Amino acid sequence: MRHKVEFVDLFSGAGGFAWGFYETGLYKPVLAVDNFKPAALTYKANIPDPVVLVEDIKDVDYPTLKNVLGDLEVPLVIGSPPCEPFTGANPRRERDPINRLYVDPQGQLTLHFIRIVGLLKPRVFIMENVPAIMEGGLREALTREFKRIGYHKLYFNVLNAEDYSNPSRRRRVFISNVEIKPPKSNEKVRVIDALRGMPPPGSSLPNHDPPPELSWRKLKKVAKLKHGKALIYFQGAVGEIPNLIRLDPYEIAPTVLGSSRFIHPFENRLLTVREQARLMGFPDHFVFYGGRDEQYNQVGEAVPIPLSRAIALFVYDILREL
Repeated sequence: MRHKVEFVDLFSGAGGFAWGFYETGLYKPVLAVDNFKPAALTYKANIPDPVVLVEDIKDVDYPTLKNVLGDLEVPLVIGSPPCEPFTGANPRRERDPINRLYVDPQGQLTLHFIRIVGLLKPRVFIMENVPAIMEGGLREALTREFKRIGYHKLYFNVLNAEDYSNPSRRRRVFISNVEIKPPKSNEKVRVIDALRGMPPPGSSLPNHDPPPELSWRKLKKVAKLKHGKALIYFQGAVGEIPNLIRLDPYEIAPTVLGSSRFIHPFENRLLTVREQARLMGFPDHFVFYGGRDEQYNQVGEAVPIPLSRAIALFVYDILREL
């Protein structure tokens, strides 16, 4: 029997990043930390093994970690600090990229990820975020911060979720002390493939309640909306961001965001939470807790499962060699 690699999950959210590791059977989560209670409930319901702390990461210190982990040396730390300070979709992000890390209170949370990595000293750490976290001197700043805690090699691994059979597009950077290059999949999973076999909303599937109803004005416009086109746009920091996109059934879906909603490819309605979860590779038995908007957000803020799984399988072999 292969030894299971213990890991700690920071900014754990609903558990999308962790699930890809957990479902391989090669890893054992021992601690998850997130300050958002509905996400923590979702995590614990689906991944019952670890202690799940509903705690502000700023308050997690060495005694707290020692109390949970004891003398256990954790070989792996993963996590997804908030991307809002860095993403171009945020019209209110700091103009100076360096201030996004050192001045923005949410951006400073990335420094707390680094702090806890410094306390645990894992053999491998993986921090997920948007590629914009590498802009305007941020790459050099992060390299300095990780060097300060003893990690002198830093890799900025930019991966596309759709290259690993995820039904929606997502480009993310996985910052690590090891190079992460999972072999790409040859299978393209389209929207129609991901939604195949879905029963009507309101059936017994979890998180498949009828979606919010559109106003009659929007319904009239949605009825005329062609595949791939958006009903509305909102202003981001670097341009307009489409929302309420009518999905093209024969293409990979656009990036699922916490704030995004999609129009069903064949019906004049929004996707349910379960349908959006399928676009992120979540299995149907993975249940999301909280209010409906909170459930949509948990789906949109997760690391897609197929991508997480590919990383987990690739990193396992590296961990065995370290």
